[in-house]
Amino acid sequence: MTPSSPDKHDDEARSSSWRIDTSALRGPRDFRLLFFAGLISTIGSMFTYVAVPLQAQRMTGSFVVVGLLGLAEVIPLIVFGLWGGALADHMDRRLMVLIGEVGAATCTVVLFINAISPSPQVWVLFVVGATFAIFDSIQRPSLDALLPQMVDHDAITSAAALMSLRGNATFIFGTALGGFIASYWGVATAYGLDIVTYIASFFLLIQISSRGRMSHEDKFPGLSSITDGLSYAWQRKDLLGTYAIDTTAMIFAFPTAVFPFVAEKYNAPWALGLLFAAPAVGAAIASLTSGWTSRIHRHGRAIFIAAIAYGLSISLFGVSPTLPIALAFLAVAGATDMVSVVFRQAIWNKSIPDSIRGRLAGIELMSYAIGPQLGNARVSLGAQWRGLTSSIATGGILCAAGVFGLALALPSLWNYDERTSIHVAQVREERERNQQQDTD
Repeated sequence: MTPSSPDKHDDEARSSSWRIDTSALRGPRDFRLLFFAGLISTIGSMFTYVAVPLQAQRMTGSFVVVGLLGLAEVIPLIVFGLWGGALADHMDRRLMVLIGEVGAATCTVVLFINAISPSPQVWVLFVVGATFAIFDSIQRPSLDALLPQMVDHDAITSAAALMSLRGNATFIFGTALGGFIASYWGVATAYGLDIVTYIASFFLLIQISSRGRMSHEDKFPGLSSITDGLSYAWQRKDLLGTYAIDTTAMIFAFPTAVFPFVAEKYNAPWALGLLFAAPAVGAAIASLTSGWTSRIHRHGRAIFIAAIAYGLSISLFGVSPTLPIALAFLAVAGATDMVSVVFRQAIWNKSIPDSIRGRLAGIELMSYAIGPQLGNARVSLGAQWRGLTSSIATGGILCAAGVFGLALALPSLWNYDERTSIHVAQVREERERNQQQDTD
């Protein structure tokens, strides 16, 4: 057997440095259970994600009704997102995840029953949407807070990239398949399949080990617990910056509401699905080549640069002369957004103490759930007043300018370096002590 040459080893090293880091999947079993449970249930959730607006459109034929479905979730997300974070720091996080899974599955059962009834009701879609937002707000902070407890501290960036890849892959596959199923076999079939995926996911989640309660106080978490989380975030200007960047990007440069008009602009109504899928495709490609992210330590600067690139990509998408160029810039936007997500999650999961991680996850939930709703409203109103191209392109420029302004206003985030951050060092020491105690 001929020994490999040094050049071959160098080529392999360079190649592996670009491939996605899968070390988290080779680590603790609990992370694999969480990863694959989410993979299964999220595909089913995409079936429902497509089926609900389709059912509303077929029942009412109203653009307003379909548009208001998303707004029905905003208030529950604001109220219960913060409370769900407090619960994540007080209750058994595994239990909270299971409660959220059962609650979401129950919502889908109600949708299924409504769909197969002789006279389906539109108001059910609104009530279920708001109720689902409540269960999602209860579950999501606990899920996010469990993640850094499941993997080694140095594997957190790998875990974040894998979760981002899972989210984008399930979005692409789930919406495409869900659209076909709901259109040709009916929305009831889509809801029924979603229920099946919830059952499969539950049996994986129930095998995850309990981490117990983070707080041993008997007092049920209320406003004071939520206030403590908000106070911690306010003291950490680097954390505030991560929330502000995401919210700024979504408000100014989230154009999905006008995608039907973009498809019409290019005389290509058949391309509507491609417009929705393009950012997810770009994000998935970026995830698959994200091995380099583990070598970046100045996470704050990476977030700023990625967010500015996202805004400029959306602006160029708005002025693209042809559909292929528009799709390409959307894919670039999705890729840069994914990079921002990976580094934001790295800051959150590496520098926030586990005892308060749930409450901060509740704040994170609001930052990335509410921004898109406001962004869709902004781009729609802007298109009405100034025209489609102007609204999209101006929004992208305002996003880049807003992020640049945040970089000047928040030097603590711009200078953030995980190697020198006292918060990262403290969290690392705390987790090492806890692991040692579990071993003993």
